[in-house]
Amino acid sequence: MQLNKQLAALPVYQPGRPLEEVGRELGLPLESLIKLASNENPLGPSPKAIDAMSQIAKQVHLYPDGNAFYLRNAVAKKLGVTREQLIFGNGSNEIIEFVAHALLAPGTNIVVSQYCFAIYPIVAHLAGADCITVPAKNYGHDLLAMCEAITDQTRIVFVANPNNPTGTLAAEEAVLNLIDNSPEHTLLVIDEAYFEFLDDPVDLLSLLDSHPNLLLMRTFSKIYGLAGLRIGYGIGNAEFVSALEKVRQPFNLNTMAQTAALAALSDNDHLEATRVNNAAGLKFFTEAFRELSIESVPSHANFILTKVGDGLNMFQKLENRGIITRPMAGYQLPEWIRISIGTPVENKRCLAALQDLH
Repeated sequence: MQLNKQLAALPVYQPGRPLEEVGRELGLPLESLIKLASNENPLGPSPKAIDAMSQIAKQVHLYPDGNAFYLRNAVAKKLGVTREQLIFGNGSNEIIEFVAHALLAPGTNIVVSQYCFAIYPIVAHLAGADCITVPAKNYGHDLLAMCEAITDQTRIVFVANPNNPTGTLAAEEAVLNLIDNSPEHTLLVIDEAYFEFLDDPVDLLSLLDSHPNLLLMRTFSKIYGLAGLRIGYGIGNAEFVSALEKVRQPFNLNTMAQTAALAALSDNDHLEATRVNNAAGLKFFTEAFRELSIESVPSHANFILTKVGDGLNMFQKLENRGIITRPMAGYQLPEWIRISIGTPVENKRCLAALQDLH
């Protein structure tokens, strides 16, 4: 058996470790562990989503709605777009795969920032495409340099805004300039996984009609608290979205995910509680790190990147105390860890451990 030659150079994506696995390994009770590693919602899923899933559970012997009819209608109405502008994926991660399948081939390339989401270069290499990596600017995107890096062979530019794993936010003027100057042969993907955490987000939806090469991505995994169900969506030009539908596999969204997402979409109380908790947590860590002279990157997401010396060593020491964070060596940031915002109790416990170990 001969494997695809592109696989040889591909790294294996390393997700955060499950609490149960850490507990077994360290001999710690599950209730003593806190996970601040994967940018999940510390308040859990929407109560409305939990109730809706319990109601639909008896129907999981049936195949799911292949077109996500009710969810598609609800999202279209909430965003003020047409149904035809939406495509749903098994997490917004699958949307990344859709565009890679549709646009990339050997001889083409993508443009990304230095500290970009790990999946962008992975899908490019798997398609046999090249990856042009533009040096970061203050740990964030240098959008002007990224625009200048586009070649005749560039098929996709990926921009996560806010960025994962650094939490930086590109300025509105720079984003709009990139949109206006991206050539027609290049798809500009703006990954807005953390959009709902922003106080004053840039609304790019109004630009979709005039920029057919613009695709926005959002998810139910972060603020909506449905990471375990894997559901996200893309918003773009209807004609291009129609082409992406040819790549999407049948029944890629399970019934539980569709049902929970539909219910969560209308739970404004849960969204607001999450925003308040996140803002307080970011303020708590930011002020504490400043007082302790610990370097961190100003964050606009639901996590904070902080410099701790040996990131992997600090990750292991925290894990031994039942606190799971994310080491950043895989992102060329070996001295850093990423801490997801937790509940106030979890945040205080994490900070106390960092103070003790730093």
